[in-house]
Amino acid sequence: MNTVTVSPKFQVVIPLEVRRRMKLEPGAKLMVIETPGGLRLVPLKPPVALRGIARGITTDIEREPDRLP
Repeated sequence: MNTVTVSPKFQVVIPLEVRRRMKLEPGAKLMVIETPGGLRLVPLKPPVALRGIARGITTDIEREPDRLP
């Protein structure tokens, strides 16, 4: 388990092994989510990184009449 210390400027350093595993680069944006037990940091991905995430799904579903193209 990795631990970090909050600096006097309220900054933390993400441990190297975590940065490598998460493929974080300098300037990466992280969303801070407050949970009942603490904080969660979630990397924000640019829209181009989401391209193709639904590749291969079927669109042959029965649609409701008001949803037809």
